[in-house]
Amino acid sequence: MSGILKLGTRGSKLARWQADWVRERLAERGVAAEIVVIKTRGDAEVDRPLHELEGKGFFTKEIEEALLERRIDVAVHSLKDLPTRLAPGLALAAVPERGDPRDVLVTRQPGVTSLAGLPPAARVGTSSLRRVAQLRHLRPDVAVLPLRGNVPTRVRQVKEGGDGALDAALLARAGLERLGLAAMVAVTLDPLEIMPAPGQGALGLEVRADDRATRGALAPLEHAASARQVAAERSVLAALGGGCQAPVAAYAGNGEGRRGMDRLYGRVTARDGAVQITASADVDPADPAAAGVAVADLLGAQGALELLAR
Repeated sequence: MSGILKLGTRGSKLARWQADWVRERLAERGVAAEIVVIKTRGDAEVDRPLHELEGKGFFTKEIEEALLERRIDVAVHSLKDLPTRLAPGLALAAVPERGDPRDVLVTRQPGVTSLAGLPPAARVGTSSLRRVAQLRHLRPDVAVLPLRGNVPTRVRQVKEGGDGALDAALLARAGLERLGLAAMVAVTLDPLEIMPAPGQGALGLEVRADDRATRGALAPLEHAASARQVAAERSVLAALGGGCQAPVAAYAGNGEGRRGMDRLYGRVTARDGAVQITASADVDPADPAAAGVAVADLLGAQGALELLAR
């Protein structure tokens, strides 16, 4: 294709890293690209947890608007932030190879080797309702405190201490690895202990649905196994009608099902942690979204919709 592709991204250090990674992969294939930074509502409103804000697409809406207005050609998203129902006229063109989807604990004091190893009444920071609910289910004694800001800022708030210091924070491992902060991880959590967000660790490259040239340029970046897994995970969220900030978790384990198929796990947890529902199903490679519907049906039969309605 001719011309320079414009890649739209948020301005955080992690978002810039992700967009730079896409730009470099395109350059390896002879496609020139430049980065356009776009400020989103989620970046502007940092004084409240995301689940207290009205609406959806806090980190994606303004970037999608730029895409529709042809100010950019590709929207580079953290896929977990992208609503399952895309805006009319837009399409998901590629899912590159996924990073580690698991959550981790970053702790102030050394020596913590598990979630159970946090001290009684520990102060743990996160603003993800999914993490809050699961943490309260496993450790109802801990104090969960809101923690916003970019990844380095959140790590620094734990490590530097001071008045009202946090004992730990829950973060995504992929983001820490991409920013060279993996050494800050105290515990990498089993995804069936604290289950990740649907699509966590993956990028989503969004384009205008009728832009065949850009789709063709991005096609080599698609990673089939990652795309299959995140399609199954996002299908759970879509079938339950939840937004990106709902306490819905999903994880497609590599080859954990029958005959080496991926196994999809889904979970809904009450906000106070009192009730947690988990279900699973094998992922048919030919129709990964069907597994998400099946898991959502199993969760719904156990009362998941009532939990989400609360």
